[in-house]
Amino acid sequence: MASKNTTKQNHELTAFPPVVAVLGHVDHGKTTLLDTIRKSSIAEREHGGITQRIGASSVEILHEGKMRFITFIDTPGHEAFSQMRSRGATVANVGLLIVSAVDGVMPQTRESINMLKQSTIPFIVVLTKADMDTAIPEKVKQQLMKEEVLLEGLGGDVPVIEVSAKTNLRIKELLDLILLVYDLHQKSGVGSDEALEAIVIESRLDQKAGPRATVIIKNGKLSVRESVSSEEETFKIRSIVNTEGKQVQKATVGDAVEILGFSRVPSVGSRITKGQGEAKKEDTQDTTPLKRELVYVAPKAESGLAIVLAADTQGSLEAIVHSLPKEAKIVAKKTGEVTEADIFMAKSTGAIVLGFNSKIRPEVQKLAFTEKVLAKNYQIIYEMLDEIKDVLEGKRLAGIEQIFGTAQVLASFPFEKSLALGIKVLEGRVVRGDKVRLERKGETIGESTVSSLRSGKNPVSKIERSQEAGLLLNPGLDFRIGDMLICHS
Repeated sequence: MASKNTTKQNHELTAFPPVVAVLGHVDHGKTTLLDTIRKSSIAEREHGGITQRIGASSVEILHEGKMRFITFIDTPGHEAFSQMRSRGATVANVGLLIVSAVDGVMPQTRESINMLKQSTIPFIVVLTKADMDTAIPEKVKQQLMKEEVLLEGLGGDVPVIEVSAKTNLRIKELLDLILLVYDLHQKSGVGSDEALEAIVIESRLDQKAGPRATVIIKNGKLSVRESVSSEEETFKIRSIVNTEGKQVQKATVGDAVEILGFSRVPSVGSRITKGQGEAKKEDTQDTTPLKRELVYVAPKAESGLAIVLAADTQGSLEAIVHSLPKEAKIVAKKTGEVTEADIFMAKSTGAIVLGFNSKIRPEVQKLAFTEKVLAKNYQIIYEMLDEIKDVLEGKRLAGIEQIFGTAQVLASFPFEKSLALGIKVLEGRVVRGDKVRLERKGETIGESTVSSLRSGKNPVSKIERSQEAGLLLNPGLDFRIGDMLICHS
Protein backbone atom coordinates (compact mmCIF):
# COMPACT_ATOMS: atom_id res chain seq x y z
CA MET A 1 0.00 0.00 0.00
CA ALA A 2 1.24 3.45 -0.83
CA SER A 3 2.43 5.95 1.71
CA LYS A 4 -0.07 8.50 2.97
CA ASN A 5 2.30 11.17 1.76
CA THR A 6 1.31 10.36 -1.80
CA THR A 7 -1.09 13.09 -2.89
CA LYS A 8 -4.16 12.88 -5.04
CA GLN A 9 -3.14 15.74 -7.28
CA ASN A 10 -2.80 13.53 -10.37
CA HIS A 11 -6.10 11.89 -9.63
CA GLU A 12 -7.75 12.87 -12.89
CA LEU A 13 -4.73 11.80 -14.94
CA THR A 14 -5.22 8.15 -13.99
CA ALA A 15 -8.28 5.87 -14.09
CA PHE A 16 -11.18 7.15 -12.02
CA PRO A 17 -11.30 5.34 -8.65
CA PRO A 18 -13.96 2.70 -8.06
CA VAL A 19 -16.54 3.34 -5.36
CA VAL A 20 -16.85 0.17 -3.31
CA ALA A 21 -19.84 -0.69 -1.08
CA VAL A 22 -19.03 -2.99 1.86
CA LEU A 23 -22.02 -5.10 2.87
CA GLY A 24 -22.65 -8.05 5.15
CA HIS A 25 -23.97 -9.33 8.45
CA VAL A 26 -23.30 -7.59 11.76
CA ASP A 27 -20.00 -8.55 13.42
CA HIS A 28 -18.60 -10.30 10.36
CA GLY A 29 -15.63 -7.95 10.28
CA LYS A 30 -16.50 -5.24 7.75
CA THR A 31 -15.17 -2.27 9.67
CA THR A 32 -12.21 -4.19 11.04
CA LEU A 33 -11.25 -5.09 7.49
CA LEU A 34 -11.43 -1.45 6.45
CA ASP A 35 -9.38 -0.49 9.50
CA THR A 36 -6.63 -2.75 8.32
CA ILE A 37 -6.83 -1.24 4.85
CA ARG A 38 -6.84 2.39 5.91
CA LYS A 39 -4.79 1.95 9.09
CA SER A 40 -7.41 3.61 11.29
CA SER A 41 -9.23 2.59 14.46
CA ILE A 42 -12.85 3.26 13.63
CA ALA A 43 -13.97 -0.19 14.81
CA GLU A 44 -12.63 0.47 18.30
CA ARG A 45 -14.55 3.74 18.51
CA GLU A 46 -17.87 2.38 17.26
CA HIS A 47 -20.38 1.93 20.09
CA GLY A 48 -21.18 -1.74 20.58
CA GLY A 49 -18.82 -2.67 17.76
CA ILE A 50 -21.43 -1.83 15.12
CA THR A 51 -21.03 0.73 12.36
CA GLN A 52 -24.20 2.79 12.64
CA ARG A 53 -23.90 5.33 9.86
CA ILE A 54 -22.58 5.39 6.34
CA GLY A 55 -18.92 6.32 6.37
CA ALA A 56 -16.59 6.79 3.42
CA SER A 57 -12.84 6.61 3.07
CA SER A 58 -10.28 6.73 0.29
CA VAL A 59 -7.15 4.60 0.09
CA GLU A 60 -4.19 4.49 -2.29
CA ILE A 61 -2.60 1.41 -3.78
CA LEU A 62 0.25 0.70 -6.16
CA HIS A 63 -1.42 -1.43 -8.84
CA GLU A 64 0.47 -2.69 -11.89
CA GLY A 65 3.05 0.06 -11.49
CA LYS A 66 0.53 2.89 -11.18
CA MET A 67 -0.93 4.71 -8.21
CA ARG A 68 -4.65 3.98 -7.97
CA PHE A 69 -7.33 5.09 -5.54
CA ILE A 70 -10.30 3.21 -4.11
CA THR A 71 -13.22 4.86 -2.31
CA PHE A 72 -14.93 2.66 0.26
CA ILE A 73 -18.44 3.08 1.63
CA ASP A 74 -18.73 1.25 4.94
CA THR A 75 -22.44 0.50 5.18
CA PRO A 76 -24.06 -0.25 8.57
CA GLY A 77 -24.41 -3.83 9.68
CA HIS A 78 -27.43 -3.82 12.00
CA GLU A 79 -30.67 -5.09 10.48
CA ALA A 80 -32.43 -1.77 11.12
CA PHE A 81 -30.16 -0.11 8.59
CA SER A 82 -31.23 -2.13 5.57
CA GLN A 83 -32.26 0.98 3.70
CA MET A 84 -28.85 2.53 4.30
CA ARG A 85 -27.08 -0.62 3.09
CA SER A 86 -29.24 -0.57 -0.02
CA ARG A 87 -28.37 3.09 -0.61
CA GLY A 88 -24.68 2.27 -0.35
CA ALA A 89 -24.97 -0.34 -3.08
CA THR A 90 -26.75 1.99 -5.52
CA VAL A 91 -23.92 4.51 -5.68
CA ALA A 92 -21.14 1.95 -5.90
CA ASN A 93 -19.22 0.49 -8.85
CA VAL A 94 -18.15 -2.67 -7.01
CA GLY A 95 -19.59 -4.48 -4.00
CA LEU A 96 -17.82 -6.46 -1.30
CA LEU A 97 -19.98 -9.14 0.30
CA ILE A 98 -18.32 -9.74 3.67
CA VAL A 99 -18.99 -13.19 5.13
CA SER A 100 -17.37 -14.65 8.21
CA ALA A 101 -15.52 -17.88 7.41
CA VAL A 102 -16.45 -18.94 10.95
CA ASP A 103 -20.16 -18.07 11.14
CA GLY A 104 -21.20 -18.40 7.51
CA VAL A 105 -24.36 -17.05 5.87
CA MET A 106 -26.60 -15.09 8.25
CA PRO A 107 -29.85 -13.06 7.83
CA GLN A 108 -28.17 -9.80 6.82
CA THR A 109 -25.89 -11.77 4.49
CA ARG A 110 -28.96 -12.86 2.53
CA GLU A 111 -30.34 -9.34 2.57
CA SER A 112 -27.02 -7.98 1.29
CA ILE A 113 -26.95 -10.60 -1.48
CA ASN A 114 -30.38 -9.47 -2.65
CA MET A 115 -29.32 -5.82 -2.62
CA LEU A 116 -26.19 -6.52 -4.63
CA LYS A 117 -28.15 -8.50 -7.19
CA GLN A 118 -30.76 -5.77 -7.50
CA SER A 119 -28.06 -3.12 -7.95
CA THR A 120 -26.55 -5.16 -10.84
CA ILE A 121 -23.02 -4.08 -9.86
CA PRO A 122 -20.23 -6.70 -9.90
CA PHE A 123 -19.26 -7.93 -6.46
CA ILE A 124 -16.60 -9.94 -4.68
CA VAL A 125 -17.18 -12.40 -1.84
CA VAL A 126 -14.71 -11.75 0.97
CA LEU A 127 -14.42 -14.51 3.57
CA THR A 128 -13.09 -12.88 6.74
CA LYS A 129 -11.49 -14.44 9.85
CA ALA A 130 -9.73 -16.99 7.64
CA ASP A 131 -6.89 -17.24 10.17
CA MET A 132 -9.09 -18.74 12.88
CA ASP A 133 -8.95 -22.47 13.71
CA THR A 134 -12.75 -22.59 13.59
CA ALA A 135 -12.93 -21.22 10.03
CA ILE A 136 -14.91 -23.40 7.62
CA PRO A 137 -14.47 -21.63 4.26
CA GLU A 138 -15.49 -24.56 2.05
CA LYS A 139 -18.75 -25.04 3.97
CA VAL A 140 -19.45 -21.31 3.76
CA LYS A 141 -18.88 -21.40 -0.02
CA GLN A 142 -21.49 -24.16 -0.29
CA GLN A 143 -23.91 -22.05 1.76
CA LEU A 144 -23.36 -19.16 -0.67
CA MET A 145 -23.97 -21.43 -3.65
CA LYS A 146 -27.35 -22.35 -2.11
CA GLU A 147 -28.11 -18.62 -2.03
CA GLU A 148 -27.40 -18.56 -5.80
CA VAL A 149 -24.07 -16.77 -5.42
CA LEU A 150 -22.16 -18.60 -8.14
CA LEU A 151 -18.52 -18.53 -7.09
CA GLU A 152 -15.44 -18.84 -9.24
CA GLY A 153 -13.99 -22.34 -9.04
CA LEU A 154 -17.46 -23.76 -8.41
CA GLY A 155 -18.96 -23.11 -11.81
CA GLY A 156 -19.66 -19.41 -11.44
CA ASP A 157 -18.01 -16.06 -12.09
CA VAL A 158 -18.23 -14.29 -8.71
CA PRO A 159 -14.68 -13.85 -7.34
CA VAL A 160 -14.06 -15.12 -3.80
CA ILE A 161 -11.06 -14.44 -1.56
CA GLU A 162 -10.20 -15.53 1.99
CA VAL A 163 -8.63 -12.81 4.15
CA SER A 164 -7.71 -12.00 7.72
CA ALA A 165 -7.72 -8.42 8.94
CA LYS A 166 -5.92 -9.53 12.09
CA THR A 167 -2.89 -11.05 10.31
CA ASN A 168 -3.08 -8.91 7.14
CA LEU A 169 -3.63 -12.09 5.11
CA ARG A 170 -4.31 -11.31 1.41
CA ILE A 171 -5.28 -7.68 2.05
CA LYS A 172 -3.07 -6.41 -0.80
CA GLU A 173 -4.49 -9.15 -3.05
CA LEU A 174 -8.03 -8.01 -2.20
CA LEU A 175 -7.26 -4.42 -3.23
CA ASP A 176 -5.76 -5.63 -6.52
CA LEU A 177 -8.81 -7.81 -7.10
CA ILE A 178 -11.15 -4.83 -6.56
CA LEU A 179 -9.31 -2.85 -9.24
CA LEU A 180 -9.25 -5.80 -11.63
CA VAL A 181 -13.01 -6.34 -11.27
CA TYR A 182 -13.65 -2.62 -11.69
CA ASP A 183 -11.44 -2.31 -14.78
CA LEU A 184 -13.08 -5.39 -16.29
CA HIS A 185 -16.66 -4.19 -15.76
CA GLN A 186 -16.47 -0.41 -16.05
CA LYS A 187 -18.41 0.94 -18.98
CA SER A 188 -17.23 3.56 -21.38
CA GLY A 189 -18.27 6.99 -20.19
CA VAL A 190 -18.33 5.94 -16.54
CA GLY A 191 -16.70 8.74 -14.60
CA SER A 192 -16.04 11.85 -16.62
CA ASP A 193 -15.29 15.50 -16.15
CA GLU A 194 -18.45 16.52 -17.96
CA ALA A 195 -21.85 17.06 -16.32
CA LEU A 196 -21.70 17.01 -12.53
CA GLU A 197 -23.56 14.26 -10.74
CA ALA A 198 -23.06 13.59 -7.06
CA ILE A 199 -25.22 11.36 -4.84
CA VAL A 200 -26.04 12.22 -1.22
CA ILE A 201 -25.30 9.15 0.90
CA GLU A 202 -25.72 10.84 4.27
CA SER A 203 -26.97 14.17 5.60
CA ARG A 204 -27.40 15.85 8.96
CA LEU A 205 -28.03 19.16 10.66
CA ASP A 206 -24.98 20.51 12.48
CA GLN A 207 -26.08 22.94 15.18
CA LYS A 208 -23.09 25.20 14.48
CA ALA A 209 -22.29 24.70 10.78
CA GLY A 210 -25.83 24.09 9.54
CA PRO A 211 -26.94 21.39 7.07
CA ARG A 212 -24.16 19.21 5.71
CA ALA A 213 -24.08 16.14 3.51
CA THR A 214 -21.67 13.41 2.47
CA VAL A 215 -21.73 12.86 -1.28
CA ILE A 216 -20.13 10.48 -3.75
CA ILE A 217 -19.15 12.17 -7.02
CA LYS A 218 -20.18 10.03 -9.97
CA ASN A 219 -19.35 12.55 -12.73
CA GLY A 220 -17.72 15.95 -13.06
CA LYS A 221 -16.10 18.10 -10.38
CA LEU A 222 -17.13 20.04 -7.29
CA SER A 223 -15.42 23.28 -6.34
CA VAL A 224 -15.77 25.65 -3.40
CA ARG A 225 -17.91 28.72 -4.13
CA GLU A 226 -19.56 27.28 -7.24
CA SER A 227 -23.35 27.10 -7.54
CA VAL A 228 -24.96 23.66 -7.65
CA SER A 229 -28.46 22.26 -7.26
CA SER A 230 -29.93 19.51 -5.12
CA GLU A 231 -33.42 18.21 -5.73
CA GLU A 232 -34.68 20.75 -3.17
CA GLU A 233 -32.69 23.92 -3.82
CA THR A 234 -29.91 25.78 -5.62
CA PHE A 235 -27.02 26.84 -3.40
CA LYS A 236 -23.35 27.82 -3.39
CA ILE A 237 -20.80 25.37 -1.96
CA ARG A 238 -19.29 26.93 1.14
CA SER A 239 -16.85 24.19 2.14
CA ILE A 240 -15.63 20.77 0.99
CA VAL A 241 -14.18 18.31 3.54
CA ASN A 242 -12.41 15.12 2.45
CA THR A 243 -12.42 11.71 4.13
CA GLU A 244 -9.46 12.72 6.31
CA GLY A 245 -11.41 15.68 7.71
CA LYS A 246 -9.36 18.25 5.81
CA GLN A 247 -10.84 21.15 3.85
CA VAL A 248 -10.10 21.02 0.13
CA GLN A 249 -10.88 23.36 -2.75
CA LYS A 250 -12.23 20.76 -5.17
CA ALA A 251 -13.20 17.11 -5.56
CA THR A 252 -13.67 14.91 -8.59
CA VAL A 253 -15.06 11.56 -9.77
CA GLY A 254 -14.92 8.78 -7.19
CA ASP A 255 -14.32 11.12 -4.26
CA ALA A 256 -16.43 10.93 -1.12
CA VAL A 257 -16.62 14.36 0.47
CA GLU A 258 -18.75 16.31 2.91
CA ILE A 259 -20.10 19.59 1.58
CA LEU A 260 -21.62 22.60 3.33
CA GLY A 261 -23.73 25.38 1.89
CA PHE A 262 -27.23 23.92 1.98
CA SER A 263 -30.02 25.94 3.56
CA ARG A 264 -31.83 22.72 4.47
CA VAL A 265 -30.82 19.11 5.07
CA PRO A 266 -30.93 17.35 1.67
CA SER A 267 -32.73 14.07 1.21
CA VAL A 268 -30.53 11.01 1.34
CA GLY A 269 -30.22 9.55 -2.14
CA SER A 270 -30.83 12.88 -3.88
CA ARG A 271 -28.63 14.09 -6.74
CA ILE A 272 -26.39 17.15 -6.81
CA THR A 273 -25.98 18.75 -10.25
CA LYS A 274 -24.80 22.05 -11.70
CA GLY A 275 -27.22 24.81 -12.58
CA GLN A 276 -30.86 25.05 -11.52
CA GLY A 277 -32.27 22.14 -13.45
CA GLU A 278 -33.31 20.09 -10.45
CA ALA A 279 -34.10 22.70 -7.83
CA LYS A 280 -37.75 23.39 -7.18
CA LYS A 281 -38.49 27.10 -7.33
CA GLU A 282 -41.16 26.95 -4.70
CA ASP A 283 -38.67 25.39 -2.30
CA THR A 284 -35.92 27.96 -2.93
CA GLN A 285 -38.39 30.72 -2.13
CA ASP A 286 -39.21 29.23 1.27
CA THR A 287 -38.45 31.92 3.85
CA THR A 288 -38.07 29.36 6.66
CA PRO A 289 -35.87 26.74 5.03
CA LEU A 290 -34.90 24.81 8.14
CA LYS A 291 -38.38 24.30 9.46
CA ARG A 292 -38.97 21.00 7.74
CA GLU A 293 -35.87 19.35 9.15
CA LEU A 294 -36.39 20.59 12.69
CA VAL A 295 -39.82 19.21 13.32
CA TYR A 296 -42.43 17.17 11.53
CA VAL A 297 -45.73 17.05 13.36
CA ALA A 298 -47.96 14.03 13.07
CA PRO A 299 -51.49 13.65 14.43
CA LYS A 300 -51.59 13.35 18.19
CA ALA A 301 -51.22 9.76 19.34
CA GLU A 302 -54.25 8.52 21.28
CA SER A 303 -52.85 5.04 21.93
CA GLY A 304 -49.55 3.22 21.97
CA LEU A 305 -46.38 5.16 22.67
CA ALA A 306 -45.93 8.73 21.40
CA ILE A 307 -42.34 9.66 20.53
CA VAL A 308 -40.45 12.83 19.68
CA LEU A 309 -37.42 11.48 17.83
CA ALA A 310 -34.05 13.14 17.20
CA ALA A 311 -31.17 11.43 15.38
CA ASP A 312 -27.66 12.39 14.35
CA THR A 313 -28.24 11.95 10.62
CA GLN A 314 -31.06 11.68 8.12
CA GLY A 315 -30.09 8.10 7.34
CA SER A 316 -30.27 7.09 11.01
CA LEU A 317 -33.63 8.83 11.31
CA GLU A 318 -35.04 6.94 8.32
CA ALA A 319 -33.77 3.63 9.64
CA ILE A 320 -35.23 4.11 13.12
CA VAL A 321 -38.64 5.24 11.83
CA HIS A 322 -38.67 2.25 9.47
CA SER A 323 -37.89 -0.14 12.37
CA LEU A 324 -40.31 1.14 15.04
CA PRO A 325 -43.26 -1.07 16.03
CA LYS A 326 -46.54 0.11 14.54
CA GLU A 327 -47.83 0.96 18.03
CA ALA A 328 -45.13 3.59 18.40
CA LYS A 329 -46.38 6.91 17.03
CA ILE A 330 -43.96 9.57 15.81
CA VAL A 331 -45.20 12.96 16.96
CA ALA A 332 -42.14 14.84 15.68
CA LYS A 333 -38.84 13.86 14.07
CA LYS A 334 -35.65 15.76 13.26
CA THR A 335 -31.91 15.58 12.85
CA GLY A 336 -29.67 17.37 15.32
CA GLU A 337 -29.59 17.76 19.08
CA VAL A 338 -32.58 17.68 21.42
CA THR A 339 -33.80 21.19 22.24
CA GLU A 340 -36.24 22.88 24.61
CA ALA A 341 -38.78 22.97 21.78
CA ASP A 342 -38.70 19.17 21.61
CA ILE A 343 -39.40 18.91 25.35
CA PHE A 344 -42.40 21.25 25.09
CA MET A 345 -43.62 19.37 22.02
CA ALA A 346 -43.43 16.11 23.97
CA LYS A 347 -45.22 17.59 26.99
CA SER A 348 -48.08 18.96 24.92
CA THR A 349 -48.61 15.65 23.14
CA GLY A 350 -47.97 13.21 25.99
CA ALA A 351 -44.84 11.89 24.29
CA ILE A 352 -41.35 10.86 25.33
CA VAL A 353 -38.18 12.24 23.74
CA LEU A 354 -35.71 9.74 22.31
CA GLY A 355 -32.37 10.66 20.81
CA PHE A 356 -29.98 8.54 18.78
CA ASN A 357 -26.42 9.84 18.95
CA SER A 358 -28.00 13.25 19.61
CA LYS A 359 -26.75 15.66 22.22
CA ILE A 360 -29.02 16.54 25.14
CA ARG A 361 -27.57 19.57 26.89
CA PRO A 362 -27.79 19.76 30.72
CA GLU A 363 -30.25 22.65 30.60
CA VAL A 364 -32.51 20.68 28.25
CA GLN A 365 -32.31 17.61 30.49
CA LYS A 366 -33.20 19.83 33.48
CA LEU A 367 -36.21 21.22 31.62
CA ALA A 368 -37.33 17.68 30.79
CA PHE A 369 -37.12 16.78 34.49
CA THR A 370 -39.06 19.90 35.49
CA GLU A 371 -41.75 19.24 32.86
CA LYS A 372 -41.80 15.52 33.75
CA VAL A 373 -40.91 14.45 30.23
CA LEU A 374 -38.66 11.45 29.71
CA ALA A 375 -35.69 12.42 27.52
CA LYS A 376 -33.19 9.71 26.81
CA ASN A 377 -30.31 9.34 24.35
CA TYR A 378 -29.04 6.08 22.87
CA GLN A 379 -25.83 5.14 21.11
CA ILE A 380 -26.80 1.65 20.01
CA ILE A 381 -29.95 1.31 17.94
CA TYR A 382 -31.05 -2.12 19.06
CA GLU A 383 -31.02 -0.96 22.70
CA MET A 384 -33.46 1.79 21.77
CA LEU A 385 -35.70 -0.56 19.81
CA ASP A 386 -35.64 -3.25 22.51
CA GLU A 387 -36.62 -0.77 25.23
CA ILE A 388 -39.44 0.62 23.10
CA LYS A 389 -40.74 -2.92 22.59
CA ASP A 390 -40.47 -3.55 26.34
CA VAL A 391 -42.58 -0.46 27.04
CA LEU A 392 -45.22 -1.52 24.55
CA GLU A 393 -45.31 -4.95 26.16
CA GLY A 394 -46.01 -3.35 29.53
CA LYS A 395 -42.50 -3.51 30.94
CA ARG A 396 -40.87 -0.51 32.57
CA LEU A 397 -38.34 1.82 30.98
CA ALA A 398 -36.48 3.65 33.77
CA GLY A 399 -39.00 6.22 34.87
CA ILE A 400 -41.09 6.21 31.69
CA GLU A 401 -44.77 7.05 31.65
CA GLN A 402 -47.11 8.38 29.02
CA ILE A 403 -48.92 11.58 29.95
CA PHE A 404 -52.48 11.73 28.61
CA GLY A 405 -53.62 14.96 30.18
CA THR A 406 -53.06 17.62 32.83
CA ALA A 407 -55.81 19.35 34.81
CA GLN A 408 -55.88 21.94 37.60
CA VAL A 409 -58.12 21.75 40.67
CA LEU A 410 -60.33 24.85 40.70
CA ALA A 411 -62.95 23.94 43.34
CA SER A 412 -64.02 21.48 46.02
CA PHE A 413 -67.60 20.50 46.80
CA PRO A 414 -69.35 17.69 48.68
CA PHE A 415 -70.86 14.85 46.66
CA GLU A 416 -72.75 12.10 48.49
CA LYS A 417 -70.33 10.97 51.23
CA SER A 418 -67.12 12.26 49.64
CA LEU A 419 -65.54 15.38 48.16
CA ALA A 420 -65.60 16.04 44.43
CA LEU A 421 -62.98 18.03 42.58
CA GLY A 422 -63.87 20.81 40.18
CA ILE A 423 -61.19 20.81 37.48
CA LYS A 424 -60.17 22.47 34.24
CA VAL A 425 -58.20 20.50 31.64
CA LEU A 426 -55.04 22.41 30.69
CA GLU A 427 -53.49 19.91 28.29
CA GLY A 428 -54.57 16.67 26.66
CA ARG A 429 -57.71 15.01 28.05
CA VAL A 430 -59.14 13.35 31.16
CA VAL A 431 -60.98 10.03 30.83
CA ARG A 432 -63.02 8.10 33.40
CA GLY A 433 -60.82 5.25 34.60
CA ASP A 434 -57.56 7.18 34.12
CA LYS A 435 -54.72 6.71 36.58
CA VAL A 436 -53.93 10.11 38.05
CA ARG A 437 -51.15 11.62 40.11
CA LEU A 438 -51.97 14.55 42.40
CA GLU A 439 -49.15 17.09 42.52
CA ARG A 440 -48.67 20.22 44.62
CA LYS A 441 -45.89 22.65 43.68
CA GLY A 442 -44.12 19.90 41.80
CA GLU A 443 -44.32 17.34 44.61
CA THR A 444 -46.42 14.18 44.39
CA ILE A 445 -49.21 13.97 47.00
CA GLY A 446 -50.63 10.63 45.93
CA GLU A 447 -51.91 8.32 43.20
CA SER A 448 -55.53 7.45 42.48
CA THR A 449 -58.05 6.68 39.73
CA VAL A 450 -60.84 8.76 38.17
CA SER A 451 -63.95 6.84 39.28
CA SER A 452 -66.59 9.34 38.12
CA LEU A 453 -66.63 12.26 35.68
CA ARG A 454 -69.41 14.79 35.14
CA SER A 455 -69.94 17.81 32.93
CA GLY A 456 -72.55 19.85 34.75
CA LYS A 457 -75.00 17.24 36.02
CA ASN A 458 -74.40 14.83 33.16
CA PRO A 459 -72.05 11.84 33.50
CA VAL A 460 -69.41 11.79 30.75
CA SER A 461 -66.55 9.47 29.87
CA LYS A 462 -64.10 12.07 28.59
CA ILE A 463 -63.37 15.80 28.69
CA GLU A 464 -60.95 17.68 26.47
CA ARG A 465 -58.57 20.60 26.77
CA SER A 466 -60.07 23.89 28.13
CA GLN A 467 -63.20 22.09 29.38
CA GLU A 468 -64.32 22.08 33.03
CA ALA A 469 -65.83 19.17 34.92
CA GLY A 470 -66.32 17.55 38.28
CA LEU A 471 -64.73 14.25 39.18
CA LEU A 472 -64.37 11.75 41.99
CA LEU A 473 -61.18 9.93 42.90
CA ASN A 474 -61.02 6.41 44.28
CA PRO A 475 -59.25 6.22 46.64
CA GLY A 476 -59.75 9.80 47.73
CA LEU A 477 -56.79 12.13 48.14
CA ASP A 478 -56.17 15.17 50.33
CA PHE A 479 -56.36 17.73 47.52
CA ARG A 480 -56.29 21.53 47.62
CA ILE A 481 -57.31 24.30 45.25
CA GLY A 482 -54.48 24.84 42.77
CA ASP A 483 -53.23 21.25 42.82
CA MET A 484 -52.49 19.53 39.52
CA LEU A 485 -53.87 16.21 38.31
CA ILE A 486 -51.61 14.28 35.90
CA CYS A 487 -53.40 11.55 33.94
CA HIS A 488 -50.84 8.94 32.96
CA SER A 489 -50.35 5.37 31.82
